[in-house]
Amino acid sequence: MDIFQSIILGIIEGFTEFLPISSTGHMIVASKFMGLPQSSEIKAFEVIIQLAAILAVLALYKDKFTFKKIELWKKIILAYLPLAIVGFIFRHQIKALFSVKVVAVMFIVGGLIFLIIEKFYKKKEHHTKDIEKVNYKQALYIGLAQIFALIPGTSRAGSTIVGGLLSGLSRKCSAEFSFLLAFPVMLTVSGYDLLKHYHEFSSQNLMTLIVGFIISFIVAFLTMKLFLSFLNRFTFVSFGVYRIIFGIILLILF
Repeated sequence: MDIFQSIILGIIEGFTEFLPISSTGHMIVASKFMGLPQSSEIKAFEVIIQLAAILAVLALYKDKFTFKKIELWKKIILAYLPLAIVGFIFRHQIKALFSVKVVAVMFIVGGLIFLIIEKFYKKKEHHTKDIEKVNYKQALYIGLAQIFALIPGTSRAGSTIVGGLLSGLSRKCSAEFSFLLAFPVMLTVSGYDLLKHYHEFSSQNLMTLIVGFIISFIVAFLTMKLFLSFLNRFTFVSFGVYRIIFGIILLILF
């Protein structure tokens, strides 16, 4: 992998990780077009840029990472547990599900779900606008919805945002809860992958790792801020349409 490729993958990871469009699908397509094999070396690089995205959450919401916010984190951990438990029990079956066709189909399915939800979304019915006012029942619903993210191409952000909307959160509140929920989820996944592929880092070009990390961090941080501004004025319809188009393109190309 060269510097240019590390920049491209860093941008894609940072931009897609927190949007409801599945970072996995985009990383697959980008790697295919750049001729990068799905090797353990590439996996090690992906771990690094995912860690950068995690730190972007910490940087943007540093005021939430204090003992004063322990009540909020109890709800986030509750939402995290269903994915952690189901993911651990069925980890081998989930791995077997992975294919470009499954990713493409789930892109389309997810896009249709967003269009349906937006069709029936009524702003006055969504009262929870502050993430600290999310209750335990809502947190559990979001956690149960996040289980669907185990299916490749579904999108962790997409499934949690859908869970938030269906449980009575505003669009912006759903996105913010999804950002914070990403922290324990991605920390667990990246930590596991780090232990699994740590020996690959010695063979990696240090400069590509550093560049990918910095780019992913900056792009993830800016993407989250811009996404929240976007949701103040717009809906998730554009993301639904994009997912459907991207899924169809995946089916045609691969």
